[in-house]
Amino acid sequence: MPQLTVWQNGIRHSARFEGAPVLSRLLEKMGLAIPQPCGGRGRCGKCRVEIKGELSPPNAFEEAAGGRLACQAVLLGDCEAILPESPGMAQIQLEGRGRLGKLSPMPGRLGAAADLGTTTLALKLYDLSNGRNIASAARVNPQTAVAADVMGRIGAALKGELPRLERMALDALGDLLQAACDKAQASMKSVETLVITGNTTMLYLLMGLVPLALSRAPFEADHLFGQWVSLLGKKAYLPPCMNAFVGADITCAVLASGLTEKKDTALLVDVGTNGEIALWQDGTLHVASTAAGPAFEGAGIRMGCGSVPGAIDSLWLEDGQLKAHTIGDMPPVGLCGSGLIDAVAGLLDLGQVQDTGRVEAQRLHLAGEVSLFPEDIRSVQLAKAAIAAGIRTLLHAARVKPGEVSALYLAGGFGSHLDIASAVRIGLIPDELAGKVAVIGNASLAGAAELLLDRGKLKDTALIASRARHVPLGGNPWFNEAYMEEMLFPEE
Repeated sequence: MPQLTVWQNGIRHSARFEGAPVLSRLLEKMGLAIPQPCGGRGRCGKCRVEIKGELSPPNAFEEAAGGRLACQAVLLGDCEAILPESPGMAQIQLEGRGRLGKLSPMPGRLGAAADLGTTTLALKLYDLSNGRNIASAARVNPQTAVAADVMGRIGAALKGELPRLERMALDALGDLLQAACDKAQASMKSVETLVITGNTTMLYLLMGLVPLALSRAPFEADHLFGQWVSLLGKKAYLPPCMNAFVGADITCAVLASGLTEKKDTALLVDVGTNGEIALWQDGTLHVASTAAGPAFEGAGIRMGCGSVPGAIDSLWLEDGQLKAHTIGDMPPVGLCGSGLIDAVAGLLDLGQVQDTGRVEAQRLHLAGEVSLFPEDIRSVQLAKAAIAAGIRTLLHAARVKPGEVSALYLAGGFGSHLDIASAVRIGLIPDELAGKVAVIGNASLAGAAELLLDRGKLKDTALIASRARHVPLGGNPWFNEAYMEEMLFPEE
């Protein structure tokens, strides 16, 4: 029986196989799935790998990508592959600002809080006797091998992929919990209670629920959770979602930020794949979700990558030249989300990108062998327009002017590394709010941890979710007009 040998992060993995499997499917079975933003159709070129051995000849997609693609290469015999480095917990945002007061934990000696994000998964293990975080773990969401965004996964689930997506989520969660327990030198059996948050779609897939209601009008979720379930042989609490588009992740982020306890009008934005936004004003929580896509996390960008060693995470202008910093001070290998925003801001200042997004050059050099391309600029325009127009529409619905917002809480792993000046320069954040931004990191995970360590806050999340007033953006003429306007970058 032929064997596939895989190297990643300096670790050797191997597996025997039968027939002629596609590389990506075998990697998935080995727990080594890599992101495929195009859903494995060969179009994005983001699953490029180094591989040698008995393989199918390169097809047209691989020739266009300039190398072998995991979603296209068919294994015909013994092969050896080298995968890109996988981001660990040091690169995926784990920290978030919580507000734990008294310790009134859920039952058990150990417990874990987990955030099931569309692109990344993160987990923290706690000693429930003293509230101390004793270990953490994180990884890329393996479901990115099926689709980069929630709508793609909903479509896949409705076409028969639901069992696969459910198994991916459960296996990944179990792997994270085992990794954290190994680091803490604790037994998995010692963990009795879990709090698992995520957007509405992620929780549907985790529980193996058919997401039909999330796929068609009137888009009213038939499950909003806020319930105890059994997962991985443990008691697990799934916090309440607000609606089909705004999930438990934002409920937990609102809890962690204390947004609904503010006397003044305040805004919370999770700058991630789903672009969830919450506005607190006069006792009402206005919420919306806008499909920003995965560009801010490096996906869909030709030389984009996750926050791995060598990723350009910041750029700045110095003597009329772009200067770059890489994670770990390693040679540049790609561009992660924060670096992407800095790059576009700098190129706008240099006049190499026009306010319309027009680019004269076919390649915009950044550092080393890393460049941006015209289609990358377009991806940034689409993503930033979705977030910016979502903010504008929510403010309009609540009849609030940007200057009346007292604080903007920026949540999510991307927001934790975001340079505010660059975000304002490209129009992602309104200029009026530039001096009011508080970066709160992975507030969803922080909120889940608060629930784990203070069970009295369960009622707080129920109240937060019940207060939410959803502002639909799909088919909203105000949003559509704002979106078209926000496609332009601000003039300097």
